[in-house]
Amino acid sequence: MSINLNAHAFAGNPIRSKTLKAHDPLSPSSAFQSLKTHLLQNPETTSLPPPPKSPLFKVLPFRKGRPLASSSITGNNDDDVPSWHLGWISLPDCKYFLGKCGMDLTEDSLVYLGSKVEDDVVYWAVDVSGESRLVPELGNKQFCFVELRTLMVATDWSDSIAMGELAIAGHARALLEWHNLSRFCGHCGEKTIPKEAGRRKQCSNESCKKRIYPRVDPVVIMLVIDRENDRALLGRQSRFVPRMWSCLAGFIEPGESLEEAVRRETHEEAGIEVGEVVYHSSQPWPVGPSSIPCQLMVGFFAYAKSLEINVDKEELEDAQWHSREDVRKALAVAEYKKAQKTTAAKVDQMCKGVEKGQSLSADFNVESGELAPMFFPGPFAIAHHLISTWANQDVPTDGVKAGSKQPSSSILNL
Repeated sequence: MSINLNAHAFAGNPIRSKTLKAHDPLSPSSAFQSLKTHLLQNPETTSLPPPPKSPLFKVLPFRKGRPLASSSITGNNDDDVPSWHLGWISLPDCKYFLGKCGMDLTEDSLVYLGSKVEDDVVYWAVDVSGESRLVPELGNKQFCFVELRTLMVATDWSDSIAMGELAIAGHARALLEWHNLSRFCGHCGEKTIPKEAGRRKQCSNESCKKRIYPRVDPVVIMLVIDRENDRALLGRQSRFVPRMWSCLAGFIEPGESLEEAVRRETHEEAGIEVGEVVYHSSQPWPVGPSSIPCQLMVGFFAYAKSLEINVDKEELEDAQWHSREDVRKALAVAEYKKAQKTTAAKVDQMCKGVEKGQSLSADFNVESGELAPMFFPGPFAIAHHLISTWANQDVPTDGVKAGSKQPSSSILNL
């Protein structure tokens, strides 16, 4: 089953536009000044007009890394699949809900996410992890804080709007988790303060004033290919569910190139020597541990120079060569669309209060008939596209030429 995407999951953020001039009302600096004015106003006690040329502000609350979400069904048929949506609330409503819980909404607690010029809207995120009373308040409005991985699996990848919302949520989570990790200066230990509408931080120590920017951790992920025998090397980690296999991956070390990282990680994990390394595509990955809030997965095809596997058991549980035919069969059996619909229905139940607190991140493992001996990460992961591009490289499809000698990134229409 080949999946065609316009962009990887978490890429293609629709509100991350080109940098705006400082005087533009939607720019981070201008919007932040308007935000401060709005927050100082009390509609019950002041008659001050809103700031001139003030855009509309929408806020996305997060709790423990989970964005606020809602769900709806547009059709009237029994087989219509619900769609999740980000739980944007207006700035006054955000102040109201937090005020009911005894919390003050300050400008430093809000992080600028972006804007839509055509709608004259500026989008913000806020972390409300410290206030548990907010959960039932928003639950009464059929909102729910949902794990980002769950929303990822529940996203209809053929829906560009849904994919855009997922990218916004990923960007927001990465920024908020980075803020939580960078509360103190790594140089002198003093507290840090948000700057530029939360897009960077600065040490509060006047003798230090170190600037701190959001952290991105690059990771190489590679499908290692045995050209001569038409096989690919796939690995298993101990945390994987049974029968799941994926590409090898590892963090880039200081002082090495991307290609060097591919060769080093492949040798360390599986004992395979790699020669040629070919770039495929990259993907933001904000659903890792909170200590690494935004990984950037950089995907490659790597061509093996040796074939004998020697697995490092501290890195992998197992690694094996798999034929192209076996990989194609596994892709054909896995029902990723069925899994997406199943998870979307569960998100709908959660938002309606039927079931909460479940971990649904592995629900893409849905197959019909006899179970296949293996399956791979779903189409939300770059590993899926590395594997499927190689498996189908000589299958005539749109943008992929039959008999191609080298895997191409054209299945993923980047």
